[in-house]
Amino acid sequence: MPGSPVSYDIVVIGAGIAGTSIASFLSRHASVCLLEMESQPGYHSTGRSAALFAEPYGNAVVRSLTRASRAFFEEPPAGFTSVKLLKPRPVLITARSEQAQAMEHFIASIDAIDSVVPQSAAAAMAMCPILRPESVARAAFIGSPSDIDVHELQQGFLRIFKSQGGSVTTAAQVIGIERNSPGWVVTTTRDRIRAGIVVNAAGAWAGEVAKLAGAQDIELRPLKRTACLIAPPEGTSFDTWPLVMNVEEEFYFKPEAGMLLLSPVDETLTEPCDAQPEELDIAIAIDRLERATTLQVRRVPQRWAGLRSFVADRSPVVGFDRLQPDFFWVAALGGYGVQTAPAVGSVAASLVLREAIDERVLAFGVETKSFAPDRLIRSSSVGRSINYDGAVRATPTCVR
Repeated sequence: MPGSPVSYDIVVIGAGIAGTSIASFLSRHASVCLLEMESQPGYHSTGRSAALFAEPYGNAVVRSLTRASRAFFEEPPAGFTSVKLLKPRPVLITARSEQAQAMEHFIASIDAIDSVVPQSAAAAMAMCPILRPESVARAAFIGSPSDIDVHELQQGFLRIFKSQGGSVTTAAQVIGIERNSPGWVVTTTRDRIRAGIVVNAAGAWAGEVAKLAGAQDIELRPLKRTACLIAPPEGTSFDTWPLVMNVEEEFYFKPEAGMLLLSPVDETLTEPCDAQPEELDIAIAIDRLERATTLQVRRVPQRWAGLRSFVADRSPVVGFDRLQPDFFWVAALGGYGVQTAPAVGSVAASLVLREAIDERVLAFGVETKSFAPDRLIRSSSVGRSINYDGAVRATPTCVR
């Protein structure tokens, strides 16, 4: 059984990209313990991310946080990393003739600051020669996105965190959280931690952690996303291909580690778990790819799934809980946690420490009220998912 509590100023639960980024910023000014239930940080969603930095991706709140993160990615602090965190990877949005209206909605949704250039079918096929002409009746090119070196990003945050005296404990599942004036006692399967503030960065498990603490129910919805690696066409130079995505998010694919990464862009509501790919979702992805391209998939050497967690309005939840004092949320980052990590980590640390937020972040239109937990009200029992075109589609309420 865990013994006497070890004391810290702050305990951060969850060592994915959200937890490691905020812990890194917090450890400059406080003693911080970072807890991870798995044997290594970033085992779940962070380690399974498609790793794209795309400023036009997500809603207005996400876009502001992404833009505020670019400077960090381009010039990280001293000692963070010795390699570049970003590698240019433009995005090509495609549409069949019957998807023309969806393409118009997509283009209209893009902010003026983002460079989106309409493309002809011939131009699109020159960028990615396996595309079928009928799949690119309409196309648009976004030149600003980049691949993110997710591993180096997370290791950089951990490197800075440890250099500032931060403590990381792995294989430590949280099994109890109790108020103990003037703060909290967190019990894990390994030990007990006393802290003045609890930061809930537990990803898909953030709702479960909140229950242990008696915090508010933000109706967090973990949605499963499937991906796989397939062989590219033989004798083709494909490393410079853009990420190709159908305008209605039927699929996307991009070069990845000498292969092509393919996803059906699925969003299946599930319980927090070690998500595993379903054969049906892989088959759907392959069918959509083969309809849109000349590629014939013979085998799938690697496949995986991850959980992307959202609340009803698809914006992050960052701020103090409205029911429990000194319980702080960093949750519902969806598929945007990696690309927004620098800004989210900086803003969250400032809010936890009750300090002024960096003016360089605020300059991009970041407003804390837009992601504060107390903005949330109880929603319907049907999940909501928003496409690039702003349309809302229902998602199943339960699959397992």
